[in-house]
Amino acid sequence: MSEDEILFETRGHAGIVTLNRPKALNALSHGMVRALAAQIEAWREDDAVRLVVLRAAGERAFCAGGDIRRIYDQGQAGDPHKVDFFADEYRLNVAIKRYPKPWVSLIDGIVMGGGVGISVHGSHRVGTERTVFAMPETGIGFFPDVGGSYFLPRLRGETGMLAALSAGRMKQADALWTGVLTHAVASADLDGLLDALAESGSPDEVLAAQARTAADLAEGEAPLAERETRIADVFGRDTVAAVLNELDQVTGADADWAAGLADTIRSKSPTSLEIAFRQVRRGADLDFEDCMRMEYRIVSRILEGKDFYEGVRAVLVDKDNTPHWTPANLADVREEDVEAHFSAPAGGDLDV
Repeated sequence: MSEDEILFETRGHAGIVTLNRPKALNALSHGMVRALAAQIEAWREDDAVRLVVLRAAGERAFCAGGDIRRIYDQGQAGDPHKVDFFADEYRLNVAIKRYPKPWVSLIDGIVMGGGVGISVHGSHRVGTERTVFAMPETGIGFFPDVGGSYFLPRLRGETGMLAALSAGRMKQADALWTGVLTHAVASADLDGLLDALAESGSPDEVLAAQARTAADLAEGEAPLAERETRIADVFGRDTVAAVLNELDQVTGADADWAAGLADTIRSKSPTSLEIAFRQVRRGADLDFEDCMRMEYRIVSRILEGKDFYEGVRAVLVDKDNTPHWTPANLADVREEDVEAHFSAPAGGDLDV
């Protein structure tokens, strides 16, 4: 890791973290994960630091995820340590979830995958009009990890399952309405907000004065809110196949929306869809640590399979966007193959 990929400073009462890989959309490297984990552990014991503020450089992305291309290269080379990144990342997610001080993420731009993992589990998630949230993993033969098992089933209604299966994007209003964000501000106000947070040390007090409500947002009512009942009905089904069948039956004003959504879901890895569906359902009844242990089981198995490498090849390497999934059809995914992802790996469960 180059020294400037992630920056740390203290200002007033705040420990400030800046993700500093704007050309790479602030994607998390293994070095960044380890450096962040070490720094927040030091700040935990520092009485001068009353809160942590996480922000990012550049205008396009807060953090577009983990450095998946590196994991792909490790897998192609047969590196037995390819799972180590995820072990450290998941432990960092736990540390953030259990952090004893306020954790304020200033989300301006794209936040996906690993970027969600270091922000959504904190106490305050502040998003701007440029916020674009997604968990796009099923499109690369992966699964919505970094605590997706925990936070997705706890979003409003069945919007978490919708996000998990479709990799659909949410803008500011939807993210606020579903619970991905806790507060909304204008991008132009972020610098002033950071100064106020550092000076006050009390995010609740500052955000109560500066944040906007859903009714204030330029987008108006969240688009997902308009289909809350429909989404709950469709994505509350017992299987992926039943979800798709229900989408196929939608008529009337929502017909085009449903048809497009069904096509999108069918383009994802069938195996990933089955894994994602089960992890979200099971995660609803697990605590955070057990969710992370489950996700470590899943990732340990996925990295030994085919779809992840094929998905990354299609999207990030060759960029032909025509992945060839194995198996290619949902009906051909075997029950025992899916369930194998939920069994303890050979090296044992994640120690959290």
